[in-house]
Amino acid sequence: MRQLGFLDFDICLDRIDKAGDPLVRLDNTVDWKIFRLLLKKRGASPKKSKADAKEFDVVMLFKILILQSLYNLSDEALESQILDRYSFSRFLGLHAASKVPDATTIWRFREVVLDRH
Repeated sequence: MRQLGFLDFDICLDRIDKAGDPLVRLDNTVDWKIFRLLLKKRGASPKKSKADAKEFDVVMLFKILILQSLYNLSDEALESQILDRYSFSRFLGLHAASKVPDATTIWRFREVVLDRH
């Protein structure tokens, strides 16, 4: 079985672009940086401790919630789709070797952002 390389990834993204990926337009339209301070004020920054998993960027986690809303996905299905879909990975700024938040991390972030804790 052949392993995919960076060129293959770029070719797939090019084909997705030609098909009209709406996430590219959304990503280029929204200034995501403006949400960082607001999210941090809501307490959305993951707690830092030696026991915690690697901290994820709050803007990326927010964009995950946007994807969840747009595509009506459960936390588990969203985790799977982020791992599987090139367009989701690109929208989130992830690469093949990037760590992807699991369903529990997504759920916890949503609870904090929506102040359900």
